Amino acid sequence: MKKFAFTLLLMLFVLVLPEHGQAAAANNKIFLDGKELTAGQNAPVENVGGSVMVPLRMISENLGYKVDWDQSSKTVTISQQLTTIKLVIDQTAASVDDKTVVLANAPLNRNGTTLVPIRFISEQFGLTVSWDNTQKTVTLITPETGGNNTGSEGGSTVVVPPTEPAKNLTMVNGISFNENRLTIAMEGNAVPKVSKVGGPDRIVIDLENATFSDLFGTGQVLDPNLNGSLAVTGYPDVTAVRYSLYSTSPYTVRFVIDTTSSKNYSVEVSGDTSRLVVVDLNAVVTDNPSTQPGNNGRKLVVLDAGHGAKDSGAVGVTGKYEKNFNLAIVLKTAELLKKENNIDVVLTRSDDTFLELKDRAAIANNLNADLFISVHANSSNSSSASGTETYYQRESSKALANVMHKYLVQATGLSDRGVRYGNFHVIRETKMPAVLLEAGYLSNKGDESALFTESLQNKIAAGIVSGIKEYLGLK
Repeated sequence: MKKFAFTLLLMLFVLVLPEHGQAAAANNKIFLDGKELTAGQNAPVENVGGSVMVPLRMISENLGYKVDWDQSSKTVTISQQLTTIKLVIDQTAASVDDKTVVLANAPLNRNGTTLVPIRFISEQFGLTVSWDNTQKTVTLITPETGGNNTGSEGGSTVVVPPTEPAKNLTMVNGISFNENRLTIAMEGNAVPKVSKVGGPDRIVIDLENATFSDLFGTGQVLDPNLNGSLAVTGYPDVTAVRYSLYSTSPYTVRFVIDTTSSKNYSVEVSGDTSRLVVVDLNAVVTDNPSTQPGNNGRKLVVLDAGHGAKDSGAVGVTGKYEKNFNLAIVLKTAELLKKENNIDVVLTRSDDTFLELKDRAAIANNLNADLFISVHANSSNSSSASGTETYYQRESSKALANVMHKYLVQATGLSDRGVRYGNFHVIRETKMPAVLLEAGYLSNKGDESALFTESLQNKIAAGIVSGIKEYLGLK
């Protein structure tokens, strides 16, 4: 229990102590359950700006964790059973099991010795923390059961403050690029600052008082320094979309759209707490350049590819992932809808991104879409289950379900399992007619084989378009 509790001391942020100021290497010591930790202490424990910093070897030699050092990237990797932590010297970004967190104090190098910040303690794992300002010692006590998230200073109780920098910051959850539009999903009230820059041409979007959430790292590439990029293909105006935690004073997330020439754009922000920022490169410069899909008299359809990233959805009998089928259908459908003069289309995801169910519904609601269509493939404990189903939740969606199901069954050629009521979040919480399509069963060898053929996927996409047009009266 003691070793497990101390294992994660490096995972989060520094313990705020009452003494502040410049680095103080005096006689700071750390005691774990009454025993002073000295093994591996080839450099003093330091109080740096009110944060206790300890030699990395103290952690590894006392507790036996595996520690690897990459000189070229100055990256420390600490492993223990199923937990892997990556820290970079002089960088505030840390990776915990491939999820990115931001440290208040970066790891340091003191004459060849790596010093790392301690926090974790009472806030997350219930350790009791005491600071003796006279003796300059930190005492860690491992309770046999959960702790009380408090420490003591000179006999008085000190409540450990909320983890920084998450408090009051907007959390960026994910991005996608489709139809020459960059969509940013976030939780919070950050206001985007957008500018056009030359030499080379690019569009810069800054979100102040914002950082990346853990969700972002599950859907997009995010390296330990909080940098990454989104691959963009099929759009000749854009070569790449880059992103980073640009600053920590104040915390600022920056997105850069690299363009092949100077491009006009419009910006639309929708939603309250769950917000979407849409930077549209299809903009036409007018006296009021702000535009939004569907505001031009065209019908707006939101296509939702179910699951994504860490959420694979159903897994087929040969190991194929439902999330890939869903995305393939949605991308093919979107390409066909682009040819329709009276329809705009927005995708909840256009790549292997994870979105919460509430965020999928929020996209459609915030855009006041006319239709919402979620694409899925089914699974059953019985390998004999086969066929196509369409679900609706609200009575106002039943007519759409009937039309879409007619074309979906025709396209798949599988058995007709009917139009059904289903209490699924995305068709319950959306405000417009909404359906969830289950094209076939990945647990059935025949269904799975058919659904992952290019020819059948093209038929399904065409069937979805036909159903949309008939329902909207555009045939």
